[in-house]
Amino acid sequence: MAYTERLKTIQDVAKTPYNLAQTDSWKLFKVMAEFVEGYDLMSKYKNEVTIFGSARTYENDEYYIKARKLGEILGLNNFTVITGGGPGIMEAANRGAFQVKGTSIGLGIELPMEQKINPYVTDSVDFSYFFTRKVMLTTPSQAFVYFPGGYGTLDELFQALNEMALGFIQKVPVILVGVEFWTPLVNFLNNTCHEILGAIKPEDLEMLKVVETAEEAYDIIKNTEDHPNFLDNISNTNSVTSVNWRIFRVMAELVEGLDFLQSLPKNITILGSNKVSKDSHYYHDVYNIAQEAIKQDFTVLTGGGFGIAEAANKASAEAGKPAYATLLHQAGKTMNQYVSDSIHFRFPFTRQFILTGPTNQYLFCPGGLGTLHQLFEVLTLVQTHKVDPTPLILYDDKFWSPLTDYIKQTLDQKYRTINPADLNLFKVTSNRDEVIDMIVKNGQK
Repeated sequence: MAYTERLKTIQDVAKTPYNLAQTDSWKLFKVMAEFVEGYDLMSKYKNEVTIFGSARTYENDEYYIKARKLGEILGLNNFTVITGGGPGIMEAANRGAFQVKGTSIGLGIELPMEQKINPYVTDSVDFSYFFTRKVMLTTPSQAFVYFPGGYGTLDELFQALNEMALGFIQKVPVILVGVEFWTPLVNFLNNTCHEILGAIKPEDLEMLKVVETAEEAYDIIKNTEDHPNFLDNISNTNSVTSVNWRIFRVMAELVEGLDFLQSLPKNITILGSNKVSKDSHYYHDVYNIAQEAIKQDFTVLTGGGFGIAEAANKASAEAGKPAYATLLHQAGKTMNQYVSDSIHFRFPFTRQFILTGPTNQYLFCPGGLGTLHQLFEVLTLVQTHKVDPTPLILYDDKFWSPLTDYIKQTLDQKYRTINPADLNLFKVTSNRDEVIDMIVKNGQK
């Protein structure tokens, strides 16, 4: 079943009083089947390098040529090349490896506009569900390489960086090919997210390496080592018939998460940094915005931590409403005191799936890697028509303008890795009253 249909089912769940786990359990077995099939495929290989980049890149583009060259070098040196299996950069990397008789893997995805597996793979699997495919793309490798891309590439970049920072996947080199393309984004992470907000630690970015050529990328990759098979995180064997209990834990979290969503028929998801102090204007602004949302009968959903999440949950609690949160199990991490109704996840990808499920509106406040991952995941889902357009508000122009300038000038105007219409998927404002007005108008629809 295509992702669009699956998400439409989930959206219907949020509006109708029935239990998805009981009436549509076969769909959860479909998810389980994709995990098992994906793990079975990946368990066959080692020395994996995953290569990401735009599907819009043409054969005569300099980065297509560089990706093809890198695939060739990796193939000649017995590395397994993994891509999303589509056209553009993905095709180029697979092609390079394929033509030197290397191992070339494609992990495809069903899209509404349809994207077929390119002809340069030696092994492949297609996924109906976006998040199962991303787990396979971002977990097993001993290096990740990112060529110029659009919202999807940035989603995959921030997922890898965030899960490394949280300790859910091993730290490996994250190689960004294209100095001109990537430098503005790296500057935003260092200068705005780290130095101004303090939402990113320097060590969270230490794996980033910006290079210009395939040869430079390989000079980094050749010094990496193959890690124990990543199936130890979910499955301890290479056999489809003996996948261990962790697969069932994933399924249980999905069932629990989907049931949790039924209690949120009309909600706004508020995301942002946990580094924001109680005396910050961000804290007070979010508190007031959440208050107004509650007056419009919105329920407020957060990640349950401190900073931005605490401000929003506090508004709910003080209004006598449930303070909802989705929490990720981490050693030493606790939730804020205002959370009254929550769900806990052991796997970041199941939590992410629920956070990007049906919501009436998103408010993205200044934040770090987690916030950026959530932002670009939602943008990707909307851009690829896997979910209906959802209002995305980016609060505080001073914080977000370096990133939105990068999206407009680099992704759209110079490299054309997105369409001009994709710039309309979000709204940036520093005006708290404008945010409240947008929430009110949306609540009246």
